[in-house]
Amino acid sequence: MAKVTRIEPTIDTSLVRKLRCAAYCRVSSSSEDQLHSYAAQIKYYSEVFNGSDTEELVDIYADEGITGTCEDKRDEFKRLMKDCRRGKIDRIYVKSISRFARNTKDCLKNIRELKELGITILFEKENIDTAQVSDEMMITLMGGLAQEESTSISQNMRWSIKKRMEKGTFKQSVAPYGYTKSNGKLVIKPQEAEIVRMIFGWYLNGLGLTSIAVKLNEMKIVTGMYKKSWSHNMVRYILTNEKYIGDSLLQKTFTTDVLPVTQKINNGERDKYYVENTQEAVVSKEAFSTVQEMLSKSKDKYYIAAYTPKVLGSMIKCSCCGKTYKRKKTNEKYYWSCITHDKKADLCPALPISEDNIENAFIGLCNKLILHHREILLPLKKALQDLNAKKSGSNTKVLDIRKDIADINEQKHIIARLRTKGFLDEKKYNEQLTALENKKARLERDLNKLSKADDEDETLEQLDTLIDCFEERTAMITEFDDELFGMIVERIVVRDNILEFHLISGLKFNEEI
Repeated sequence: MAKVTRIEPTIDTSLVRKLRCAAYCRVSSSSEDQLHSYAAQIKYYSEVFNGSDTEELVDIYADEGITGTCEDKRDEFKRLMKDCRRGKIDRIYVKSISRFARNTKDCLKNIRELKELGITILFEKENIDTAQVSDEMMITLMGGLAQEESTSISQNMRWSIKKRMEKGTFKQSVAPYGYTKSNGKLVIKPQEAEIVRMIFGWYLNGLGLTSIAVKLNEMKIVTGMYKKSWSHNMVRYILTNEKYIGDSLLQKTFTTDVLPVTQKINNGERDKYYVENTQEAVVSKEAFSTVQEMLSKSKDKYYIAAYTPKVLGSMIKCSCCGKTYKRKKTNEKYYWSCITHDKKADLCPALPISEDNIENAFIGLCNKLILHHREILLPLKKALQDLNAKKSGSNTKVLDIRKDIADINEQKHIIARLRTKGFLDEKKYNEQLTALENKKARLERDLNKLSKADDEDETLEQLDTLIDCFEERTAMITEFDDELFGMIVERIVVRDNILEFHLISGLKFNEEI
């Protein structure tokens, strides 16, 4: 008979750390009732872990007053996923699948990633625990139902809008420049309408789009279109808008049928509806038609670069005026020029830069980092790690502040109900509301200070990325690397003959050109 020796356990199970739990809450409307639900969810999760021997609440992540169809708009959800990837969380509690996501694809993608990280989720309403492998089919079903509900609502709204377009009764939500809305109809604003007529007149007399924009800015004419200054694109918008001849072209853009919904320009994928005489005209149809012919000829006449490198586009900034650089071609060679300088040289002294010089400067920077990254990047990483190690107790403080904010939201809801029922007069209500808002603002400032630790974590991750990029390279680079540039450069600031490269993790390096 084989000899068996019993080996006693060496770990005291009573000392095993508690599961670090997080709660995710979301309300889909900013109405008073929904905000009350938001506060109630935070209060509920704050209390549910009190006295637990196996679990502790590390943080509450709460998105307020936004849609669940697209996770890009949910900042708190993204923060939750980031903390999960950093190993700060073991388990997530969610009230229901519809609170987690209304998009089946995103729902399953995130759940699978969390399972790979060893993190489980409990959906309380459906009583689904992702710790049970067999529940994935149930999650697919429930997520699909939530997505179907959201899609159905969206389709009903689009159907209603389409019917109003077909009947010619659709009302535009925003009035274009030169008009204002009155009782749902577009009414001419005399001063702005006169500017529109001037723009058409100038263009008919041979003035170009950029020249018209410069002239309007010199005259200090307010755009009225949420922009500080006029641009050639804004002038083109006015010259091509059929509203100014009294007609309306409907469904110039459309939203996609699948989640997450996105808005796209209608290039023929959907019906368009041209409705005549929807408002009073600002310019004649003859003038409008002539301008369209001139614009068409102008487009064919001037060279438009067939290819603009996506990796450099919008990343080069001017230190003189703060504007972006754009790509141009002269004598079969590509240059990057400040938009302001390109419009009018007197407005900005920044000169164009050869694309070759920009690429060579980046090659030079990379080769320096290949040679010296150990002396530059590794000590910085060590210093940040030491700083993080000295910080402790931040999670508890953050959670306490979130609880206090939830209590304030609850109090705001209570005094609003007391005012509605007549138990609180307007003066007293405003005094109490102001006091609560001031207290909430102070708490949110404190929360922002504590949240800087997350930024330091992200900086460390970015430093690791930089180090990996140059650790792997054994030879100097001789050609511009699009992929490497897009991975490590956030922007380039042009200062005379210096290019200031802003890299991920906040590092800056200067290269002469």
